[in-house]
Amino acid sequence: MAEVVKMPMLGATMQEGTFVNWTKDIGQSVQAGEVIAEVEADKATIEIESPFSGVLVEKLVSAGDVVSVGMPLARIETANGGAAALDKPVSAAESAQSRSAEPAKSATAAVSAAVAAPIEVDPHLPDGVRASPLARRIARERGIDLHMVTGTGPGGRIVKADVERFTPTAVQQVAPALSAPAKAPAAAPTRALPSGEGITHEPVSRMRQRIAARTVESKTTIPHFYLTGEIDMAAALALRKQINEGLPEDEKVTVNDLVVKAAALALRKFPNLNSHFYGDTLVRYHYINIGIAVALPEGGLVNVVARNADQISISQLAKRNKIMFANVREGKIKPEDIEGATFTVSNLGAYDVEHFQAIISPPEAAILAVGAVRQVPVVVNGEITVGTRMKVTLSVDHRVSDGAEGALFLKALRELLENPMRLLI
Repeated sequence: MAEVVKMPMLGATMQEGTFVNWTKDIGQSVQAGEVIAEVEADKATIEIESPFSGVLVEKLVSAGDVVSVGMPLARIETANGGAAALDKPVSAAESAQSRSAEPAKSATAAVSAAVAAPIEVDPHLPDGVRASPLARRIARERGIDLHMVTGTGPGGRIVKADVERFTPTAVQQVAPALSAPAKAPAAAPTRALPSGEGITHEPVSRMRQRIAARTVESKTTIPHFYLTGEIDMAAALALRKQINEGLPEDEKVTVNDLVVKAAALALRKFPNLNSHFYGDTLVRYHYINIGIAVALPEGGLVNVVARNADQISISQLAKRNKIMFANVREGKIKPEDIEGATFTVSNLGAYDVEHFQAIISPPEAAILAVGAVRQVPVVVNGEITVGTRMKVTLSVDHRVSDGAEGALFLKALRELLENPMRLLI
């Protein structure tokens, strides 16, 4: 049986790319999880892995083609009708469209179920929603948020009929406008472009267009408020030194690793800040995936994702992060490295920035901006001495949380970093 390999999700902001090349030829055997093609998106090359084991029998796209999420790329002949599919839930869930096995529910019942309580999501599925590829495509075309749709397929999977019958309430109609990418504002039509000697015109890159769209969307639809705190990092730096003395180079811990770990542990106590906002519904995540903003060598940035950052050891976290950072620098990114963040950390300490305010990445509820660790004068017991301090600023969506909760989160973060042995438990 021939299984279809489809274009995977490319993160929250990247919905399409340019097909670069195949790494496998027709007739060659393919193992589940093996890279078979490469797609360029926003100056980074995304490696496309096969979700199936079998033989590549047909290529459906060529170099230079624009490919969007969910688009068929190839067909792979499997020996057992798909049973050899890669056992990653995301791939298995997207391998074929399921038939509806339950009686159809009315549109009213679907809407009621969608807003009755916070939605629980599966971390292994695109956007955390179980849906067929066809249902996803129709939802994208109609601007429907799949989090608002109740699935009637096997296991609650959203199928074509669910999307076609879905009718949002007046309140829900607000959600797509808040979660859909906003268009970057164009220059005023009456303002002529400067020209003449000493002036050149360059087209805005696709990445800068996406950054513009996302930041405009964030700043125009999310009511940000900001909280800044200062953390004594002396103990954390001392512990980091002790940890790194016994670790190989690829596992050495950075200050950012400590911050990411502390943020993940603090989020356990503050689930609101680990939620996503969808109009009148909060999506509650029962896992903590920390997005880490990484600057691209040629400009722009991408968020890689430290999955389950609260559950893995600090050395393992550091090792995973180094691998993802190296992939970014080399321009090779795996889809799973950039999708699924529930909260983001942006650290400009390496650039000697003392303090800044970060823009929330929709639909996340908060982002933590981290400054440099600095030697500064501090007052201890009435005397001036030298202290090791780091400033952090939490940006919070006021629709989701309030100042007191944000302040308590920063307090928990500070206590963890000032008593860093807790990061090892």
